[in-house]
Amino acid sequence: MKNKPIHTIRFGSIKAAIWENETKNGKRYSVTFSRIYKEGEEWKNTETFGRDDLLTVAKCADEAHGWIFEQGAKEDEK
Repeated sequence: MKNKPIHTIRFGSIKAAIWENETKNGKRYSVTFSRIYKEGEEWKNTETFGRDDLLTVAKCADEAHGWIFEQGAKEDEK
């Protein structure tokens, strides 16, 4: 079975996928970014971004950072 992200954030064609990793020091999170586009009738993904995508990537990164920070705060409350 393929691992799935624990949370995703999407703005238009840009997506941030947040992955949870269990380590000996507790949970750690990582983020991957992708852009969807259509080529003919087929939808594809890429990890490259053009100039006009960068502010949206930054917004996704900001939202991902906030979400991860909240998870850490929830863990600290336990």
